[in-house]
Amino acid sequence: MTEPTKPGRGRKLLTVVLPAVLVLGAIGGGVTYTAVTVDAAHRSAPTVAWEEPEATQWDKDPAAGASRGRASTPLSKLLLPVPEGYVLGPDIESYGNDGELGDKEALALLKEEGKGLSGKKRRAYEKRVEKVGIKGIAVRSFASESNDVVVSIRVTQMKDKKRIREMFDLRKDLFELFEFPKGPKIGGHKNSACFMVPEDKDLTKAEKAGELVEMHCTAYDSEVEVTVTVAGTKPFDRAAAAKLVRKQLDHITSPGEYV
Repeated sequence: MTEPTKPGRGRKLLTVVLPAVLVLGAIGGGVTYTAVTVDAAHRSAPTVAWEEPEATQWDKDPAAGASRGRASTPLSKLLLPVPEGYVLGPDIESYGNDGELGDKEALALLKEEGKGLSGKKRRAYEKRVEKVGIKGIAVRSFASESNDVVVSIRVTQMKDKKRIREMFDLRKDLFELFEFPKGPKIGGHKNSACFMVPEDKDLTKAEKAGELVEMHCTAYDSEVEVTVTVAGTKPFDRAAAAKLVRKQLDHITSPGEYV
């Protein structure tokens, strides 16, 4: 990570203001998640969770409450409702903590992920992103009530479903280009891969103690590609983080239910 370089910085980010600025992304660049305080992030949630006034099959979806995230579009229904013990969290770029991006915004967001690559590699990455044909992205973030974990989720839809596996491979390749070590496996989801952000070797022992730990996971099914980032203070519970990822992937297969 590029942000937490001072002793205790990571812990302070999550326990004092959750956070003022939290960088979750590839080393040397990547996507920046700008947040306000937990309370403010919660207040920024949509006040209307459903667009249809009449009762539908989705009325029983726990995401119907604004505090759990909106479920007013086919893509937003695929996002995991905010779990018990969590609240809506930091804004993702300028898109809020529970929003949806059209094709142009989605393309720009994905291109930003290659920001830390060298010129030639970045151009190659951007060409691959353009080639897959992004249709849209739904985004959601939530933070633990104990202020020690932040989770961000992105569900990406392609114009051509045949390109979904290609998007998954592209993101895996990006993590490998940044030399991220492999993270835990997600049980029951063979089309998934997790990576850990490497620890900064130049930090002192005290600085390392305060550094945030980040896990990035990517997966896909026949409809969408999904990316989940979990960042937390040390000690970082990989098993618990992997369980959250699994819940999101399980939810993709049954979007009307909370798993």
